[in-house]
Amino acid sequence: MTKLKILSVTGLVFLIINQIMYLGGDEFIQTQRPIDFAHWLLLIGSISLVSFNYIFPKSILNSIASVLTVMGIIAHVAMSSIDFVFWSFRNDYDGLVKLIRQLENEPSIWLPFMVIGPSLLFIGLAIHAFTFIKKRPISSLLVIVGSIMIGMSSFLWRDRIYIIIAHLVFALGLTLLCFNMDERKYIRDQEG
Repeated sequence: MTKLKILSVTGLVFLIINQIMYLGGDEFIQTQRPIDFAHWLLLIGSISLVSFNYIFPKSILNSIASVLTVMGIIAHVAMSSIDFVFWSFRNDYDGLVKLIRQLENEPSIWLPFMVIGPSLLFIGLAIHAFTFIKKRPISSLLVIVGSIMIGMSSFLWRDRIYIIIAHLVFALGLTLLCFNMDERKYIRDQEG
């Protein structure tokens, strides 16, 4: 169980580093050579978060959360793949803009893999955290508020600093939950 917890927290750290790298802007991301570190961190980090599905106790609500988390991870993998293609354009900004516009005009790709799908990862993990709201209210609220902040800062405010702060709040809550929970006690409380 400890290895899964470490893997999960490592995934959160990778997502935060990915967001920090984006402070340099798209131009910075495009100049990373020979490896697109930002999107590799996003890819590995998001895949690592599947570990939370095995850390948190099983219940009906957690089963729903697990499905949403996996769907969000799949969307993150697809989004990373699309971002790798964007990265391959290097200095061809005209070609890149054409591709982005083409994908934006294809809702069957853009919505599930670039807009809605990645959000499911944060929603799923927030639902996992919600199951601890009575026993670990501060940790749970950090995750829930952090996930809401990630959505608002990504879609409404579009401010990288807010996105990083939101990821930090989210990650802090999950880390506290992960390392401060007693799974056996949680199961007994649910059964009793």
